Amino acid sequence: MKPRLIGIRLDVNRFTPTFPESGHPTREAITLTYDELEALRLVDYQGLTQEEAAERMRISRGTVWRCLNSARKKVVAMLVESRELVIGEG
Repeated sequence: MKPRLIGIRLDVNRFTPTFPESGHPTREAITLTYDELEALRLVDYQGLTQEEAAERMRISRGTVWRCLNSARKKVVAMLVESRELVIGEG
């Protein structure tokens, strides 16, 4: 695997939905990798193209696309299924 440049490390690495009654999530947490987070940050948050993000991360545009596709699915699953999201190594 090629080394990637990751431009951010968060102070928080876990996001948990609030459950008023039980207080605990009932499903397994979803893990978002640092690569996926960085691709989301560069393309969706900063507005770069996939090619620009690939240059910054020093990976191919195809790899950025795969990271984005996976990350977006995970974030949507986390929201729709009320699952915990953990950011970490993949």
